[in-house]
Amino acid sequence: MAGRKKAVRRMKAGPLHGSRIEEYAMIGDCRTGALVSIEGSIDWLCWPDFASGACFAALLGTRDHGHWQIVPAKKLKSCRRQYQPHTMILETSYETADGEVLLTDFMPPRTDRDKRGDSSIMRIVTGVRGKVAMRMDLAIRFDYGRTVPWVTKSDQELHAVAGPDMVVLRARSKGVKKIPLDGEGMSTVSEFAVRAGESVTFALTHSSAMDPVPKEKNVQRALSLTRNYWKKWVTRSTYRGDLADEIERSLMTLKAMTYQPSGGIVAALTTSLPEKIGGERNWDYRYCWLRDTSFTLLVLMHAGYTEEAVAWRRWLLRAVAGTPDQVQTIYSINGERQMPEWVADWLPGYENSLPVRIGNAAVDQFQLDVFGEVVSALAKTPQAEDDIRVSASALQVAIVDHLCTVWPEPDEGIWEVRGERQHFTHSKVMAWVALDRAIKQHERFGEHSVDLKRWKKNRDMIHKEVCEKGFNKKMNSFTQSYGSKDLDASCLRIVLVGFLSPDDPRIRGTVEAIEKHLMKDGFVMRYNTKVAKDGLPSGEGAFLACSFWMVSNLWLIGRRDDAMVLFKRLLELRNDVGLLAEEYDPVAKRMLGNFPQALSHIALVHAAFAISGAFVPEKRTESKGG
Repeated sequence: MAGRKKAVRRMKAGPLHGSRIEEYAMIGDCRTGALVSIEGSIDWLCWPDFASGACFAALLGTRDHGHWQIVPAKKLKSCRRQYQPHTMILETSYETADGEVLLTDFMPPRTDRDKRGDSSIMRIVTGVRGKVAMRMDLAIRFDYGRTVPWVTKSDQELHAVAGPDMVVLRARSKGVKKIPLDGEGMSTVSEFAVRAGESVTFALTHSSAMDPVPKEKNVQRALSLTRNYWKKWVTRSTYRGDLADEIERSLMTLKAMTYQPSGGIVAALTTSLPEKIGGERNWDYRYCWLRDTSFTLLVLMHAGYTEEAVAWRRWLLRAVAGTPDQVQTIYSINGERQMPEWVADWLPGYENSLPVRIGNAAVDQFQLDVFGEVVSALAKTPQAEDDIRVSASALQVAIVDHLCTVWPEPDEGIWEVRGERQHFTHSKVMAWVALDRAIKQHERFGEHSVDLKRWKKNRDMIHKEVCEKGFNKKMNSFTQSYGSKDLDASCLRIVLVGFLSPDDPRIRGTVEAIEKHLMKDGFVMRYNTKVAKDGLPSGEGAFLACSFWMVSNLWLIGRRDDAMVLFKRLLELRNDVGLLAEEYDPVAKRMLGNFPQALSHIALVHAAFAISGAFVPEKRTESKGG
C-alpha cells in the first residue's frame, strides 16, 4: 500500500512508559471498539457500546485504570503488525532470542440473531518457531478506571462483576498445559510458554450482570466468521481505481465505527486525547455528529455502500424527529439528545493533558452548517426507497423552511467555538447548500408543496451576501467570518460543495492565501488559534481533514502535481496499519487528538475520489449574487 510504513520496532521486555497515539490499532465489532498498543496492551475499551463507561482506560491514565496485555516475558528483538488482508483482524508478530510468536486480536461482529448482544475480545497466541515465554496481565476497571470489580475464579475461567456489568475470561490451549490464572495485586496474570504449532486462546466477554453467564464460543470458528464478515463487506465496494488500498482501509475503519443496531456513526473511538500535549482542547468524540455522519454517508454512497446509507437515513429520521428548531448538532448512537459534559477527575489524562471530559457541551450549540450537510445527504436518497425518500423529503422541507428564517443569525460554526457566536463564512455557504440541494430535490421529485419562490430568493440572498461579506478583496480570499481578516481552512470546502466553480479566481485566491498563512511545515491548520476568538487557549496540531481538503482543492484548480505531493505526504502520516488521528504535530512528528478520527478518514477518501475522477463538485444553479 502506497505511503505505508512497515511496523518493525525494537523493544525492551514488557510495556513502554505509555504509547503514542499512532502506536495503537483498532479492533471492533460494529458496536464498540478497542485500541491495542504495539506492546500488545489493550488500553481503551468501552463496553457494551462506544459511549459506555470504559473498562480499560489506561490510555487516559495508568495501567491501574484498566488494561489487558499479552506480550513475551523476555526481551524483544522486534515486533511487526498488520491487519489480515481485507479485515479488521490484527496480527502482531513478536520476536525474541528464543523464537517467535504471533498474537491475533479481533472482535467478532455481533449479528441481528445475537439477541443478547454479548461482546467479546478474542486473542490467540500462536507459536511460530522456538519456544517463547509469555505473560498475560489483565486489570478490569469499570467506570473509566474507577471501579474495581469483584472477581471469582474457577479452573481456567474468571468472572468479574460490578453493578450492571459482568466480564468473563476464558483461557484455552492447544498443545500447552492448562493456562494458570493467578491473582497478583488487583490484577490477574498468567505465565505460559508456546512452541511452534502450539496455541493459547483468551476470550473476554461482556454481558449484563443480571443475565446468566454467557456461553463459551469457539474462538477459531469466531475467527473464521469475522474474517468472512469483513471480506464480504469489502467486496461490495464499487471503486476500482489506483487508490483502492487507501480507500479500503479508511472505509473499513468508518464501518467499524458504525453502531450496527442504529446506523449511527461515531466521530472517534476515544475521548479527551489532546489536540496539544498538556493542553485543554480535549473533547469526547464518541457520539454522532450530523456533520461527520453526513460526510460519511456521502463517501459510502460514492463507494457503493447503499445499505449503510439507508441505515444512516433511518437513524437520522429517528434522531431529529420533532420541529426543525430542535435539531441538534450531536446525538448519541441511538439518537438520544442528552449528553451532559462532565470531568472524570480521577484520571490524569493522556500524558497529563487535562481535563478528561465525558459528554460534550457542543450538543447545545447552534451550528448553521449542519443543515447544509444533512439536506445534501438526504438529497442523495436512492429513488427506489420510496418509504425513506418521502419521509426524508418531508424532513428536508421542514429544515429548509426553518433555515429561511435562521440563516441570518450568527452561530458557533464547524469548529464549535466556545466564544461568542459569529457570522462564519463556511456556515453561510452550507446554508446556501441546503437551499440549493432542496430546490433541486423538489424540482426532481416534488412530493410536498413548498414555497419554491421563497427558497430561491433566500438561496440567492445568501450567495450574494457571502460573496460580498465573506470575501476580502485586499487579501483576495474568503475569510473565517464576515468582515474578518482571519483565514479559515473550512473555506476550502467552498469549491467542494459547488458554491463556486474551480475556475473562479476567488477559489484560487483562497487556496493560495491558506497555503501562505495557514500551512505549517507542509500541513494545513484549521485557523490561527493565537488570534481567533474561539474561547480557548491557543495551540493545536495541523488538522488532517483540512490538509486533505487542500489536496482536493489543488487537484480541482489544476495544480495536480502539487496535489499529489501533498496527498502522498499525508498518506505517510498514517500509522503502520493505516489509521489516522484528528491532528498531527509536524514539529514533534506525532499524532494528536482523538483516534481513529472519522473526519480524517472521510477527507482522505474524498481526496482519493477527487484524484481518481470519481468525485466532481456538484454544479450550482446560477444565482443573482454570483
